[in-house]
Amino acid sequence: MELFDSHAHYNDEKFENEPEILKEIYNSGVTKLVTAGYNIESTKKAIEIANNYDFVYATAGISPNDIEGITEKDYEEIKKLAQDKKVVAIGEIGLDYYWNKENKEKQRYAFIKQIDIANELNLPIVIHTREAVQDTIEILKNNKTKGVFHCCPLNIELIKEGLKLGFYISFAGPITFKNSKNAIQVIEYVPMEKILIETDSPYLSPEPLRGTRNDSRNVKYMAQKIADVKGITVEEVAKKTYENAEHIFSINT
Repeated sequence: MELFDSHAHYNDEKFENEPEILKEIYNSGVTKLVTAGYNIESTKKAIEIANNYDFVYATAGISPNDIEGITEKDYEEIKKLAQDKKVVAIGEIGLDYYWNKENKEKQRYAFIKQIDIANELNLPIVIHTREAVQDTIEILKNNKTKGVFHCCPLNIELIKEGLKLGFYISFAGPITFKNSKNAIQVIEYVPMEKILIETDSPYLSPEPLRGTRNDSRNVKYMAQKIADVKGITVEEVAKKTYENAEHIFSINT
């Protein structure tokens, strides 16, 4: 069984021994993964890692939590970096009104600006959204594009609207949490043709590993949870989510 972790952060400082762990991850059966940028430096690091490993890909972007001090030159830099052969998406980008309520207009500008870059380069986007459902959907309705809701909040309204717009829904550790109220309802609602799985490593370790550093080997727990809810085998989930990730990220097998 092969697995595709559609979103991780091996550019994070928590992964100091990156070459060792990536080899272990590949040998465990996670034969493709995306390491995501969230500002200029992390994007450069993600691209560097991706170019060192055939099975690793990267995204280029500035997250809503990293836009303070950003200039137009920085957006140009993201556009330039995104043209690397291993970059498969613009992201993670979006809106976060949980951590940042005072700069909503700046967040919206950054989101739209990077959607424009993605469309110009014919790349999908990877969306980070938190407590910003209405504004996220409004922007996506007014700025047509394609992409993925990364670590998608278990909000049925957001997911319904996202699916209507053609987006993929990527599930991470929270669907396994014992106190997750909407996980089963949301998993049941999203068709297999639109599901991706991810770890968001080194964060959001799934049950039964909460509180430990996460890595891509744990993506199997998300696959198993989806299999249990859908009433299919974990191998079927692995195969379909792998195909879905390859499709949205335009990765040739």
